[in-house]
Amino acid sequence: MTASANYSLDRPCALRDVPRWTVETDVIVVGFGAAGASAAIEAARAGAHVALFEATSGNGGTSALSGGEIYLGGGGGTPIQRAAGFDDRTEDLYKYLLMAGGPNVDEAKVRLYADGSLGHYQWLTAQGVEYRNSYIAERTIEPSTDDCLIWSGSEEAWPFVNEARPAPRGHCPKFVGMGGGRYVMDVLARRVVELGVDVRYDHRALALVPDDAHRVHGLILRAGGETLFARARKGVVLCTGGFVMNREMVRRHAAWMLRSNFPIGTVDDGSGIRLGVSAGGAAINMAEGFVTLPWYPPGSLVKGIFVNGRGQRFVNEDCYHGRVSQFILQQPGDRIWLLADAASYQPMEFQELSRVEIGAAGETWEEVERELRLPERSLVATVELYNRNAALGEDPLFHKAKRWLAPLEKPPFVALDCRIDHCFYSSFTLGGLDTLPTGEVLTEDRSVVSGLYAAGRTACGLPRWGGGYSSGMSLADATFFGRQAGAQAARA
Repeated sequence: MTASANYSLDRPCALRDVPRWTVETDVIVVGFGAAGASAAIEAARAGAHVALFEATSGNGGTSALSGGEIYLGGGGGTPIQRAAGFDDRTEDLYKYLLMAGGPNVDEAKVRLYADGSLGHYQWLTAQGVEYRNSYIAERTIEPSTDDCLIWSGSEEAWPFVNEARPAPRGHCPKFVGMGGGRYVMDVLARRVVELGVDVRYDHRALALVPDDAHRVHGLILRAGGETLFARARKGVVLCTGGFVMNREMVRRHAAWMLRSNFPIGTVDDGSGIRLGVSAGGAAINMAEGFVTLPWYPPGSLVKGIFVNGRGQRFVNEDCYHGRVSQFILQQPGDRIWLLADAASYQPMEFQELSRVEIGAAGETWEEVERELRLPERSLVATVELYNRNAALGEDPLFHKAKRWLAPLEKPPFVALDCRIDHCFYSSFTLGGLDTLPTGEVLTEDRSVVSGLYAAGRTACGLPRWGGGYSSGMSLADATFFGRQAGAQAARA
C-alpha cells in the first residue's frame, strides 16, 4: 500500500507492510492539546526523544477554548486554598471525585489523582502557569478578572455534601478575561519547545502500525501531500480529543447529546479513539457526555426553581450548572423554565451567550401559568409546595441547601425561557479508550495493548458522567494523566 487512501483509522497497517521508516523516535505523541503537551513534556524530561504530531496548523485544540480552570486540592489544600481558609483534605477530594465519576467511576484513577493533586499544582507552577492568590466566594462560571479560586462544582450541594467536606477547587490561571485555556496552552507549548520535542503541524494520522503480536510500533501520517511512516521505539500516545464534532459517532453512541445544539471542540472527530480500537483497544463509557447552559451568575437566580413542560420541579437548583443541565436534558419535551420573583431575579451576566430570556411574567403565578399555557394548577401547585417548605427552611423533595431557599412570593413573577432547542446548551463527550492510570490502553478483557497509550478525552479518565462533572476536571485529567502516559511510554 502506498496511497494514503488505502490506510484507515479503523484498520491498522501490519508492520511487515511498512516500506520504510520516514521518522524514527522513542515516543510519538498525537495531538497538541493539554494532554499531548503534558505527555510530551514528561516523556522528554525522562530522557526520551519525542515527536509530537498535530493535525492542524497550531497547538491548543479544545484545551485552548476552555477557561483554563484546573480542578485541584487535597493534601491540606493548595497555597491558594489555604490562604482562603480552606483545609482541603485528600480524603474529601477522593470521596467527591468518586461520586462525581458516577456509576462507572475508575477508583484507581481517582485515588491516584487525589493523592497527587497537590503535587500536580506544583508541577503546573513549575512549568510556568501562574495563579493569583485570590478567592471568589460568589457563584460564578468563569471569572473575567485574573482571580483564581472559585466554587466550580456541586461541592456544597446534595448529595455530594453528605459524603465529602466541601471546598472550592477550581483554580483559574492569572489571566484577565475569559478563555484562560489559551494562556495555559501557551505556557505548556513553550515548555514543549524548550525541551527539544520535535513538533510537526499539519500532520494527520492515518493508521497505527502493530506487529503480529499486536504490539504497536508506530504510526502512518499524511503531510504536505506525502505519506509518512513514523516509528516509535517505545510507544505511541494518543491525545486527539473526544468525538463530539463527529456527529455520526455521537448519533451512534450518545444520541441524547444531539439535543444539545452547540458542541464544543476543534477537531474532536474521534480519530484517536478509532485508532485505539483498530489496534485492539476497548472504547468505554461512550454514551456519556457533558452538557451545560450557563444560567448563573447572578447567584440570586439559584434561589429560583426549574420546572419542565408539565410544571414540575426535577432537581436541586443549588448544584453545579452542568448537573442541572444534565437533568434538563432528561426531561420530556424541550420546554424548560426557571421561575423567579422580584427578589431573586436579576439579568444574567451571560444573557447574550445563553439566549435565556423572559418567557412569561405576571403579578400572580396563575397569570404566569396561563401565559405558558400549562394545565391549570400544574405550575401553581409546584410553587405553592416549594414556598411552603422554603418558608420552613426545608426542601424535602430535592434537598436544596437552606441558604438558597426563599419563597417565591414577591411580584412580579417571571419564567425564564430555557428551551433546549433554542438556548445555548454546549456539550462534549466523556467516553474514550479504556486505560490504566499509567495511560496504557486496555483491550476488552483489560489486557494491555503493548506500545499504545492514551490521555485526555481520547481516554476515559476522571470525568465520565455529566451529572457529576465540575469545571476544571477535563484540564486536570488531561494534564495529570497526560503526564502519566508520557512518563510510562518513556520507561517502556
